[in-house]
Order: sequence, then structure tokens, then C-alpha cells
Amino acid sequence: MKAAVVRDPVDGYVDIKDVTLRPIHQGEALVQVEYCGLCHTDLHVAEGDFGKVPGRIIGHEGVGKVIQVADDVTNLKIGDRVSIAWFYRGCGHCEYCITGRETLCRNVQNSGYTVDGAMAEQVIVPADYAVKVPEGLDPIEATSLTCAGVTMYKALKVGDTRPGQWVEVVGCGGLGNLAVQYAHNVFGAHVVAVDGNEQKLQAAKDNGADITINRHDPDVADQIQKKVGGVHNAQITAVTTEAFTTSVNALRPDGKLVAVALPKGDMALNIDKTVLDGIQVAGSLVGTRQDLAETFQFGAEGKVKPIVQTRRLDEVNDIIDEMKANKIVGRMVVDFTK
Repeated sequence: MKAAVVRDPVDGYVDIKDVTLRPIHQGEALVQVEYCGLCHTDLHVAEGDFGKVPGRIIGHEGVGKVIQVADDVTNLKIGDRVSIAWFYRGCGHCEYCITGRETLCRNVQNSGYTVDGAMAEQVIVPADYAVKVPEGLDPIEATSLTCAGVTMYKALKVGDTRPGQWVEVVGCGGLGNLAVQYAHNVFGAHVVAVDGNEQKLQAAKDNGADITINRHDPDVADQIQKKVGGVHNAQITAVTTEAFTTSVNALRPDGKLVAVALPKGDMALNIDKTVLDGIQVAGSLVGTRQDLAETFQFGAEGKVKPIVQTRRLDEVNDIIDEMKANKIVGRMVVDFTK
């Protein structure tokens, strides 16, 4: 089968190779991949930012149909459409796995990084961790919800988002555009969208943002304070450390900064503001299987609609270049059905 694998030596790109999968084991299923989106985390893997994994098949925004199940699998059947998400599997018995925080499992496996992922014609999945895609949800759109959607749905939960509150979304790409939609359409919040790309800002406005601000404008945080009195929580999806540092100043007292993106480096945190305004900072890491099931359901109900465009597998490195150049609005999805 054809698959996109991290180059050796690692250089930030992938090679399209013929790969043979091993036979499935107990508790597993084999999935014929239909579509797989390319996420910024895939770029981190290709660059070796989390540790070099040459030869690894990337991809964790996968959707496909089950074509084989092990004889002990009872929750999936041939023909089921399922997702292949970043959270591939937890240990199942640690304090995090048994208390609804399974993505924090210290023995977690991640699709496209510690195990082979979904940017391939076929992929092996643990049946208990393959969340079904509901009928009525476009499988191409489901790819974005499998990662970007569930990541932002969970992050808005972490931010304690409530109806009528103000949320700042910093970075309006694949993650940020869905953050705007979930904040506005599911949580009933008002949204300030911040980005340096006017096309992305327009897309955010079209999808429910109440206020849009170009990050290159002077005093963005001051503008937000003057216009809405500060935001209740700030969702940082932009891959720059500056976005984290400046967004703290856009928070109102008792506000929460939710860190989602993974730029290299450290963020600065003003101690006076943190203490005197009761500021909270929290990291949010993708979402659990239950979070993903809820994320999918809102998509099936039409409350969110990812911006997606299909491409060919042999265009993956072109997509990587376009992502690095910040030229993509929404998500590029590789189509394996043709």
C-alpha cells in the first residue's frame, strides 16, 4: 500500500512509499482509509520536534471503513466508518485513564508519531479506541473534527466557556476557525478572532466571530480591553510564543489562558497581572473518546462545518510548504478514494 513516511534523514518532509502492514492482533481492526487531513502536528513529527521517527507513517486526522476485525472484537463490524485520531490508545488502567483524563496517560500512544498513522491506504487501529463517525457527517469534514475539532471543543471546556462570555481565538487556521464555530454555535459565546491573514479573519467572521482584529495592528490586547472589557478565556492556536505572551493582557480578571498550539520556546507571564487579576493558565491536549463522540455529533447536527479541500497523496510535501507559508485557510485533506 502507499503511505507517507517521515524521511530518513529527518528533514521536515515525507516520502511516499510502498509499505506492508503486519497482520492484525487481538483487539484490533484494519481500516481502509478514505480521507486523512494534514495537521500542524504532522509537521512537528516530520521535523523531529518531538523526537526523530524516520520511517513512521504520519497522519492522525483519518477516517475510513473497517474491512477486517480480530475474532475478539465486538464493538466494531466490517463496514463501520471510524476515526483514527492523535489519541491512539492509553494504558486503560492508570489514574488518568480511569478518571476521564485518558489523553494524559503516561503510556499513551499517538497515531502518526509513536505508532503508524492514517496517511496511508490502510491503517491498523485498536478497536476500543476507534470512535465511530455518525451517519449524516460528511467523512471529509469528519477528518478535521477528528483532530482540530475535538482539540478546540475540549479546549473550550478547559476554558470553562459559558453562554454570553467573550472568547478570544488567536490564530484562525484549521484549529482557530473551528474554535470560532464551537464557541459561537455550541457554547453560545461571543468571539474575538485574531490573526494576521485577512482571508482567515474573513472566514472567522463568516463563521460567527463578533470582532476580528489583525494581529499586526498596534495594541491588540488594549483594543480587546476597550471593546469588551477583556475576554473570559483566550484560546491560543497560533504557533508563535508572542501570541501566548500578549494574549494574557487581553484577559479580564479571573480570566483563563488556554494553551493549545505547540511553538518552540517559553511564554512570558506577567506576575503582577497573574496574581492581582487571578489569571489562570492551562494547557489543553486534544480530547478523549467521549469528547470526540460529542464533537462528531455537533458536526452531524450542522452546528460546525470545517473548511476542507481535498488533495492527492503525492501533493503532501506541497501542502507542507503551503502550511509553513501560512497560505491555507482551513484544512487540506488527502483523498484515498480515487
